[in-house]
Formats: sequence, structure tokens, C-alpha cells
Amino acid sequence: MCKQWPTIAQRDDLIAKRETRSNKMQMQATARKILVVGGNGFIGSSICRAALAKGMEVTSVSSSGRPYATPNGHSPAWTSKVTWLKGNAFDPTTFSHVLSEMDGVAHSMGTLIEDNGVYKAALKDGDVTKLLSGLIENLNPKNPLSKRNTEGSYESLNRDSALRVCEAFIQSGEGKTYLSPRSFVYLSAEDISRPVIPSRYIETKREAEQGIEALVSEKPQIYRGVYIRPSLVYHAHYRPLSTPIAALLDLSATLHAKVPRGIPKPADVLRSVGNALSPRSIPPQGHVDVGPVLESVANVLSIPPIHVDHVGDAVAIALQSDDVRGVVGVPRMRELIGWHS
Repeated sequence: MCKQWPTIAQRDDLIAKRETRSNKMQMQATARKILVVGGNGFIGSSICRAALAKGMEVTSVSSSGRPYATPNGHSPAWTSKVTWLKGNAFDPTTFSHVLSEMDGVAHSMGTLIEDNGVYKAALKDGDVTKLLSGLIENLNPKNPLSKRNTEGSYESLNRDSALRVCEAFIQSGEGKTYLSPRSFVYLSAEDISRPVIPSRYIETKREAEQGIEALVSEKPQIYRGVYIRPSLVYHAHYRPLSTPIAALLDLSATLHAKVPRGIPKPADVLRSVGNALSPRSIPPQGHVDVGPVLESVANVLSIPPIHVDHVGDAVAIALQSDDVRGVVGVPRMRELIGWHS
């Protein structure tokens, strides 16, 4: 059968519709100036690059204040377009002079392993032995309370730093007028790491989400919170160890998605068993219940991994789109970047 090409009228109508959608997106694209906390890191740099591509003015704040550099020490050309500031996320007064100018903040600071830079170096170098050593050290049960609320702890890096920055961001807008709601985008995570990583990792991520939402909900017309929850974030060159793992997890997620409805899948079975063996309980005040460990295992089997560039693109779009609020998981991230599976 011959393919029927659109008529001139149909083509003009299609072009008009595309222009309308483009204009609508431009009207919704309200963030012009953004601050990225941890903009010289693995995910933070991806956010900076994506935001620049969308025409935003980007400022990064980090403990070093140095521009992003690849593992071989090269700073890409785009880094010259970012303002790199040195500051302390636990003390936002060190960069509060720029906060009032910002339409949005993306907080990408955090840690997977407490007080341990070994795993990041291992991921960069592709060193499996060093990575396993870091994981084992982190799981050491000695003095389980010794790291609580220290500067390298889950509580400090994953939760408190974000809350301090969010508080300062809101305070910076007092008495000022903004054209649209100011966005605070927090780089959270899907629950896929237990039991390899301690529960406090994901618990502190959820506590940060709750704390930020409590802050922004006091002024919902002026502020909005967005909680980006990526699964395994991979990059073939910058995180070589992540690629083979990502390939296996992507295959697992694809197979789960293809199983017809009504047929039990491994992830479904794990969730059912987990809920039966470990019913949810009331957590201590100020903490959250993330559910049974088997829930995390089920998630890693059924939620596909995501490339770091796609995370950056999704965050940049969330910063600009007033209708993006609340939790943004991997499926929603794919929708935002136009990847419909």
C-alpha cells in the first residue's frame, strides 16, 4: 500500500499545532535563573548542562567552588557559561546573596555511603574491589549511632542540607514579587538499594521530601516542591561499573513490563511476601517507614535504570514547568523528556 502524504492544508495545520505547543511550552518555561547545589558533581553537572541548553542562567554552589571536570581533569566548554560559587549547604548564608535572584533551586547534594568517598572513586575508576570494600565498611554494625548527624552522615547530607537550603530559599523571597511559583527541586531516589545499602539512606531521602513539602506548602502560590526519584543512574564513560548492571536491570524491567496483566510477576510476589512478613508499623516521630526490604528488591527488578543525562533533562524541565509538582519517578521523568515507552 502506498503511503499517503499529507496535503498542504494538513501540513500547515500540523505546523500551526506544533507552533502552538511550542508557544505554550515557552509560556510555561518560567525559570530563568537557577541555583544548583552540588553542580560540579555527577548528577549536578548534568543538571547544569541541561539547564543551559534550555536557556537558563545557571549558578552552582559547592564546597570547593571549582567548575565541573571529567575524570581526566578536563572541563567541557559549557562550564564557562556557569557561575561557580564556593559555599556551605549547611550554612546558606555563605551564598545567600544570590538566592533572592533565583527562580528555582535544584539540590543534588547527597551520599549513598556515609562518611566514605571510596565508592565514588571506585565508580569512576571501575574498581570492583574498592567498591565492595566501601560497601562492606558502610555495613559495619559497630557504633550504629556514632555517625548520626555528623557532617558526613545520611541525616546531614541527604536531609539536613536540603532543608537548610530550602529554608534560606524561602526566606530570600520575603517581600519580593515573582512572576510564577519558585521551584525547589530535590534529587531524591527510588527505593532500590536495600539491603545492600542501609535503610537510613532512603529514609533520610523521604524525610527530606516531607520536610521540604512542609516548608513550601505554607506558601503554595509562591513555592512548589519537586522530588525527583531516579533509580540506578548510569553513564558508560564516567561510571563504567554502572553500565553492565544497568543493562541487566533494564532487561528485568522490560520483561516485567511485557508480562500480561493477571499473571504474577517476580516483583509482585516479592511485594506480597514482604508485606505479609513485615507489615508496616508506626515509625518514630520525625522518621518514615519505607516498608519491607523485599519491596526494595521488587523495585530494583521492575523499575528501569536511567541515564544521568536524562535525569538532568527531567530536572531542567521540572524547574521550568509550573505544573510539575510532588514526586517524579522514572516513568514520569521519561514523559517529561518526551520518551514514551
